[in-house]
Amino acid sequence: GGDEIIAGNVNKYTVLPAGYSGQPKKGHLVFDACFESGNLGRVDHITEFEYDLFIRPDTCNPRFRVWFNFTVENVKESQ
Repeated sequence: GGDEIIAGNVNKYTVLPAGYSGQPKKGHLVFDACFESGNLGRVDHITEFEYDLFIRPDTCNPRFRVWFNFTVENVKESQ
């Protein structure tokens, strides 16, 4: 649900397709928000080109998510 609490930031989290095992390849995105002002709480893989991102609520008002700050690495050219 939209009201669930997400605690902590994603820290160099490599998103792998369901059922994949082995070393990450180019195109397996690496999300990171473990830095000051980072606020990415969870990432769900949908397809190679689609991800659901769950942004942590603002510190002083948990009802709002008015900004986002995270990095993405390991992108392949066509992505």
